[in-house]
Amino acid sequence: MKHTDIIDIFGKEELIGTRVTVCGWVRTSRDSKNMAFIELNDGTTLKHLQIVIDKSVLTDISDYMKLGTSLKVSGTVVKSAVAADSVEINAEEIEVLGECPADYPLQKKRHTLEYLRTIPHLRVRTNTFNAVFRVRSVVSAAIHEFFQNRHFVYVHTPLITASDCEGAGEMFKVTTIGFSNNYKTEEEYNADDFFGRRAALSVSGQLEGEVAAMAFGKIYTFGPSFRAEKSNTPRHVAEFWHVEPEVAFAELPDIIEIAEDMIKYIINTVLEKCSEELKFFDAHFEKGLIEKLKNVAENDFAVMTYTEAIDRLLKADVKFQYPVEWGCDLMTEHEKYISEVICKKPVFLTDYPKEIKSFYMKQNPDGKTVAATDLLVPGVGEIIGCSEREADLDKLLSAMKSRNMTLEDYEHYIALRRFGSVPHSGFGLGLERIIMYVTGVQNIRDVILYPRTVGNIY
Repeated sequence: MKHTDIIDIFGKEELIGTRVTVCGWVRTSRDSKNMAFIELNDGTTLKHLQIVIDKSVLTDISDYMKLGTSLKVSGTVVKSAVAADSVEINAEEIEVLGECPADYPLQKKRHTLEYLRTIPHLRVRTNTFNAVFRVRSVVSAAIHEFFQNRHFVYVHTPLITASDCEGAGEMFKVTTIGFSNNYKTEEEYNADDFFGRRAALSVSGQLEGEVAAMAFGKIYTFGPSFRAEKSNTPRHVAEFWHVEPEVAFAELPDIIEIAEDMIKYIINTVLEKCSEELKFFDAHFEKGLIEKLKNVAENDFAVMTYTEAIDRLLKADVKFQYPVEWGCDLMTEHEKYISEVICKKPVFLTDYPKEIKSFYMKQNPDGKTVAATDLLVPGVGEIIGCSEREADLDKLLSAMKSRNMTLEDYEHYIALRRFGSVPHSGFGLGLERIIMYVTGVQNIRDVILYPRTVGNIY
C-alpha cells in the first residue's frame, strides 16, 4: 500500500502542511475529553510519530488506541505542539490493519531483558531491540564497506564440513540417518550417510578462506558459524555471525593493523549513522558509551604479550576466581582486567603458548609460543581472535600429528603448503560481540534475533 516511511516525516519542513499516509504499530496511547494521542512506530526510526486525534473529527476511536494494533493513518503534517524541532500528524482518516487483544504481552513501558527473551517474536517491537537491530544492520554494512573498499574479495565458505577448524570437537553433526541400531560401528554409520563420511556444521570458514586467499590475495567471509559448546555465559551462543578475513603476504603486525582499522571504521560509522540509537544506549545501558566509542576511534590500541599480561595479573591486588599461571587459558575476568584496569582501552594480547592455541598458528622461534593475538576490549573481553598462519609444511604437520588429528580430513589445507606457500594471516570477529561493545548491551542473547543456546531453541 502506498505510504510514507515515518523516518521520512521527520526533518523535512517541506512536508509541513501536506497530507501524508503512514503505517505502523501503536506504541503508546492516551485519551482525554476532546483529544486523543497515539505514538506510532513503523520500524524505520527509533523515534515515534505522534498522531493527534480530534474527537470531533474521528468519534469512535477505541479500536485505534490498543497497544500493538497496526494502523494506516492519513492526515496533515504539522509542527509539534511540544517539541520545537519535531512534527506530528493531525489525523483525518485511520484504518485498523491488524487488531491487537488486551493480553498483548508488551503492555508495560519497561520489561526486563530476561522476560523479553521469552517472547523473541515480539521483543523486536520494543525501543531496545529497535535500536539494537538498527545498529546491527549499520555495523554489518560497514564491515562489507571496509573490506570492499580495500580490494578484498567476498567469498562464501561452506556451512557443512568434514573438518574441525578449531580442533575442539564441539561441532553439530549433520546426518540424514538419525538414531539407528542398524550399524555396528561409527564408520559403518558414516559410510551409509549422505556424504559417505562424517559431516558437521562449520565452526569457522577459515580453512576454506585460506584456500581462497592463496588465489585472490585478500578475502573475507561473513556468515553463520556453529559451536556445540555447552557454555551458558552472557558471551556464548551456539549460532552466531562470523567475520573472517584472510590475507596473503601478511605477517602478524600486518593483520593487527587491519583489525584495528576495521574496528575503528565500524565505530566511526556507528557514531555517524546511529546517533539516536547511541543516545538511547548511553542513557539506558552504559553511561558514557558515546565518549568511550569516540576515545577508541581516536586513539591507538595497546599491544602486550601474553607473558607480560600474566606477570601483571600475578602482581595484581585482586583475587581472581580462576588462578593465573603461565600457560593457562585466560578467562573473561582476566581479559576484562587487562583491558579495563591495566590498559584502560582495547589491547592486542600477543604470543600465546602454543598448547592453548589452534594447530594452524605460526610457531614462534622460541618453540613455546605462536604468532597469535586476541583483541580484548573493556566491558566485553575478547572480540577478535587473530594469528599468522603456519606456512611451513613440516611444522604444520608436526602440530597436527601432536594433536592426533586425522590428516585426510585436511588434505586440501595441507596441500596449500606444497604449492607456492606464502606468509599469510587472518582473524575472526564475532558480529554479536562487536554489537555488544558499541551498544553497551551485556548479554549476547540480546543482540541476535533468535539466540540459540544450550537447552534452548525457539
